[in-house]
Amino acid sequence: MLPSGTPAELARPMQGEPTGGLVIAPDIFGLRPLYDDMAQRLANEWEVVVCAAEPFPGKDLGADVEPRFAAVPSISDDVHLRDLLEAADATGCDVVNLLGYCLGGMYCHKAARSDRFDRIVSFYGMIKVPEAWRGDTQGEPLDHLLSGHADRVLAIIGGQDSYTPPADVEQLADAGVTIVVYPEAEHGFAHDPARPAHRPEDAADAYARAREWLTAVR
Repeated sequence: MLPSGTPAELARPMQGEPTGGLVIAPDIFGLRPLYDDMAQRLANEWEVVVCAAEPFPGKDLGADVEPRFAAVPSISDDVHLRDLLEAADATGCDVVNLLGYCLGGMYCHKAARSDRFDRIVSFYGMIKVPEAWRGDTQGEPLDHLLSGHADRVLAIIGGQDSYTPPADVEQLADAGVTIVVYPEAEHGFAHDPARPAHRPEDAADAYARAREWLTAVR
């Protein structure tokens, strides 16, 4: 639990001393056993303290996607960024990176406005807020990138992902984000092996690139 009361999963390397911290911004389905396992796996393999923060604190939305889509417009950028920053502090590390998927990938773009995250990897994060997700407390990712640290961001993109059309990807590149496109991949191809869109070889390559980006010295 973060100081804000938002649920979070914290994992430390089972051996050795951590080299830094990593915050995970989950997809639209939020914290679940997938992220428990992921947090511990990345903590062990990447030798970091990992903290994953729930995107819908205090809401019982169930497992269906429709109520979750309907709840996105009520997410406040400022409140969610606060939770991601509290998650960074929860790692106890000075140098902290950020990684996110889908909805969390979109918030990776938005979090680039903060100085706290040394490097950021967005897995198939929306570049523009989908029309059905727009709300008074939702800003545009590109605006946050242009006013923040776009040069710190690596975007992992599926070439067949309708959420990240080529025109949007071009704008993302123009903003200064580094981009890797997997031409045959659809949305959500990397982080959940249970998804029909999962592509093991592309996923392995994407994670290798993510680790290389997050461990590079700026």
